[in-house]
Amino acid sequence: MTRLLIAAAFAAALAGCTTTPTSPPQLDLPPASADSASPAALSRWWTAFADPTLDKLIDEAVANNLDVRAAITRVETARAQVKLSQADLYPTIDLGVDANRSRATQAGSNPLPPGFSPYANDYRVGLQASYEVDLWGKFRTATRAAQSDLVASQYARETVRTVVAADTARFYFNLLAADAQLALFEDTLKTRIQSVELQTDRYQAGIIGNYDLRTAEAERASVVADIALAKRAVVEFESALTVLLGRSPREVFAPQLARDVAMARLTAVPTLPPGLPSDLLARRPDIRQAEAQLAAANMRIDVARADYFPAVSLTGLFGTEAGALRSLFSGPALIWSIGASLAQPLIGLKAIEANVDAKTGQRNEIIVVYTKTVQGAFHDAHDALSVNETTRAALAAQTERIDKLSQVLELSDLRYRAGYSPYLEVLDAQRQLLLAQTLQIIAARNVRLAVVDIAKALGGGWEYEAAVERPNALVGAGSGIAR
Repeated sequence: MTRLLIAAAFAAALAGCTTTPTSPPQLDLPPASADSASPAALSRWWTAFADPTLDKLIDEAVANNLDVRAAITRVETARAQVKLSQADLYPTIDLGVDANRSRATQAGSNPLPPGFSPYANDYRVGLQASYEVDLWGKFRTATRAAQSDLVASQYARETVRTVVAADTARFYFNLLAADAQLALFEDTLKTRIQSVELQTDRYQAGIIGNYDLRTAEAERASVVADIALAKRAVVEFESALTVLLGRSPREVFAPQLARDVAMARLTAVPTLPPGLPSDLLARRPDIRQAEAQLAAANMRIDVARADYFPAVSLTGLFGTEAGALRSLFSGPALIWSIGASLAQPLIGLKAIEANVDAKTGQRNEIIVVYTKTVQGAFHDAHDALSVNETTRAALAAQTERIDKLSQVLELSDLRYRAGYSPYLEVLDAQRQLLLAQTLQIIAARNVRLAVVDIAKALGGGWEYEAAVERPNALVGAGSGIAR
């Protein structure tokens, strides 16, 4: 029986004497491009728009957004967990102060001799120390796992910041587009009002019939409806933007966002180098977060395996003990003890094996998450680069279309005034031009949003070389479990 137990313990030790690699799996990645954007250009990509208002809004959002603040608190929680795990690397020393009073029984066949009191006092003051020797690196590896969790939380914070910066830019550009549409419709309404006044004069003079007058009035009403929708869009984007900025509920309900009206009319959009960077896996904070989580999960497999090994503990006591307070700190009251113990699990090996299997299953799930995150990163980059090309082509086409339709409207108006064409031809030219101008605003907005998507897909919006603290050298560079 003894030999069987020894063999089982030896087999358990061999099963635990392995080290899990912490590097992420190798994946089949697309080739990089030589003309990709540099890290410096991507770290604060929004400055390429040369819009001081946008710069201020993104700085405010990154500093005050509630999701960012929540991510920062999670970093602090992870940092506290590192300190908690480091505590196992050091002995615990407690100061103990005990005072007891007891009474011995006087009943039965052994009564106390005459003159002996049944009452007894016991006072003790001492330092008690205990320490589990980390022979197998269990606590060192657990600390490294906690440090990897801390790094993952910092990357998660940077992920939130990149998303908040991109969303702020997106809502800002949508707000500018809504402003531009509102200004366009208000300018158009002025021309529609003038057209109605002109048609009214012509109708009263008997030059045109009721049909042309009512048609002009209907076009005026249509633009009034467009103005109402544009105002609604402006209000909604303003409110959404104040939420991203982390402002108070009062400001969210009554947003006040100053902006340069001239920026709403601009169609010029900056460009970013369109290539795929070779260090995309390093630039994307969500990928770095998944890598750190994977490293922590692998280390926790080693921590679980360490339970197969014997635990060696040291204990010690130094203090004084006496039956009277006046003698507590005298020389004869000195007490001390020192001891060591070794405990090797024998019966609970299945529980240890189940824990190892559970940690392995969690690690395998994180591998899938990591693979999916990398896959999603290249999907985002592919779509953003593609959309960037198509939206710029659409903007160029809409700009050319506006130029041609402006000429068409001028010619149709001349033909109508000369009596060569009906008023419907003028109305159709006006509608087409208004639609083209609206689509140009949308196209310019889409190009801006495409630049935002490229920057976000390529991991822009954070200083990826310095934003995350590196684990300190507390536990060394070696792997956790001894071979």
